[in-house]
Parts: sequence; structure tokens; C-alpha cells
Amino acid sequence: MKFIKFFLIILIFNVNLTMAQDISNLTPTQKHVIFENGTEKPFENAYWDHKEEGIYVDIVSGKALFSSNDKFDSGTGWPSFTKPIDGQAVNEKQDSSYGMSRIEIRSKDSDIHLGHVFNDGPKDQGGMRYCMNSASLKFIAKEDLKKEGYGKYFYLFEKNKKQKYQKAVLAGGCFWGMEELFSRLNGVTDVVNGYSGGNISNPTYDIVVLGISNHAESIEVTFDSEQISYEEILRFFFQIHDPTTINKQGNDIGTQYRSAIFYLDEEQRKIADNLIKKADRSGVFPGKIATSLEKLDKFYQAEDYHQDYLLKNPNGYTCHKIRKEWEF
Repeated sequence: MKFIKFFLIILIFNVNLTMAQDISNLTPTQKHVIFENGTEKPFENAYWDHKEEGIYVDIVSGKALFSSNDKFDSGTGWPSFTKPIDGQAVNEKQDSSYGMSRIEIRSKDSDIHLGHVFNDGPKDQGGMRYCMNSASLKFIAKEDLKKEGYGKYFYLFEKNKKQKYQKAVLAGGCFWGMEELFSRLNGVTDVVNGYSGGNISNPTYDIVVLGISNHAESIEVTFDSEQISYEEILRFFFQIHDPTTINKQGNDIGTQYRSAIFYLDEEQRKIADNLIKKADRSGVFPGKIATSLEKLDKFYQAEDYHQDYLLKNPNGYTCHKIRKEWEF
């Protein structure tokens, strides 16, 4: 116990030290805005009229927050967006300061003040206006995305992004092993661990692991369809887990460990349904395919400590492996 407490103290010290290094170069205006909930002057800030293609990230944590695709001229003098890249990257908070009732937007990662959201945005794009402070953001140009470590956001700027970059949501037991193997697959650009198929909103691991919410531990795979097809993604999926066991993978038992394909549209449903039938007829598996085919309602990203788990813990638990003999 003493060792654990000592480790936590060292960890907290290192996190705080890193944060101090991150904010050491901030201007007085930036510090006022992000730490004191300040507001910079309209029309006198870096991004209010900025039109270059790219993404805007948290000035402290570097988390990707907004895309230039969703930026519009609101006439207010502050950078305005119709939506975040990922709604889970920001938090909303009631703000009653200055005698007004507003919704404040804060970065989930660093908890810095970003700005406010209003319902007077473009109606054809959802009607929301995320009015942000330039001081809270850092711009990463499209051509610098890979160099700066944001390569996975290239899909935002592809003319045919819906055709080129696609997503697959799959469940096949503990997501740690699934994530590791899919991350190595050619054509896959990103893998995120999370929860799908349940009956409550915003599930946590502590709830999912009990099997009471009907969520399955799952992965969201982003892939380049010019390098690998959705069917090839599914064929690999059938090779790395046992699709014949019901609510069980390795030592893990429960509906949260079921084999499932969560299809995003009718095309994916047809491909998956046809492949399940082919797999059953192939004769290479030890039993009848038990993989369920479920319409994706929502994918919830799992806690940070679950992401890249086996990369951070090479000796961690996994029951997944590539079975060449299960090719069909």
C-alpha cells in the first residue's frame, strides 16, 4: 500500500510538471481566458477570420476539438463552429456569470475554458454555434496533421471521405486484444476501445463489466477502404476471436463479451449477413457461428486507461490471436 501511494504521488508530480511545461509559453491573455474563464476581444484574435483547412486543438492538452469544415462566419468576431469533431471531447457547464444564463464549453481533457455554445447557428447544420476563444486553441494545418501526430484526422478533408475512410464496430470479447491485433492490420488507421449495444447512456466500465447494461466491449475501427474492404475487416475479425461461443471469449463470460457485428448502414448489414452465412458453410470453425448482427445505436468510447492497453502493458491479458486455419 505504501508503494502504491508513493507511485501515485510521483505520477501526480510528473503530470503537474508536464502541465507546467505545456503552459509555460502561454501569453497573459491565454492564461486569463483558459484559467480565469476570460473572453478575448472580438475581431482582435487569431482565428476569428481564419479560413485555412485543418483542425483546432486544446492549447494545453493537444486534444483535437474542432475542424475547419465546421467553421463559419458568425459575424461575432470570435471563431465559431457548428459542432466539435467529437462531442465527448468537450463538457457543457451552466454559466450564470454577469447576470446571464449561458452554457459554457470546457475541454474534457484539460478542463480549460473554451467559450460558450448558443442555439443561433446555421439551421441546416444543426442550429448550434460553438463560440470559442482563439486563446484556448491551437491550429494544426491539414498538411501538417501527420507530422504533428494527428494523421488519423485526414479523413475529415477527403473529398470522398465517406467512401475512402469508413468505420466498423465489432465485439469479440475483451477489447484489449482486439484493439492490439487490428491496430497492426494494413489499411487500419485508428482503433478505439468502447461500449456498444446497451440500454443506458454514457456507460462506464464498472457498469459494463457487471453485464447489467447489455453493452458489449467493442472496438471502433477506422480503415482506408482503398487499402482494405469492410468484408476483409470482418474476415480478420472472425480469425482473431472465436465466433462460435455464446457470451464467452477465453476466460471472460457474460453478454458483455459476446461476439457481435454492429452495422452502421444497410450495406454493412448485407455484407456482414452474407459473410456469416459463408463462415457457417466453410466448415473451418469448431461450431455454428454465434455472432449476432446488431444495428449500431451509439458507440461510447471507453476510459483512457483502456486505450492502447497492451501497448502500455505488454504482458497484459489477452485471449486473441490470429488463426490462419480459420481463413475461408
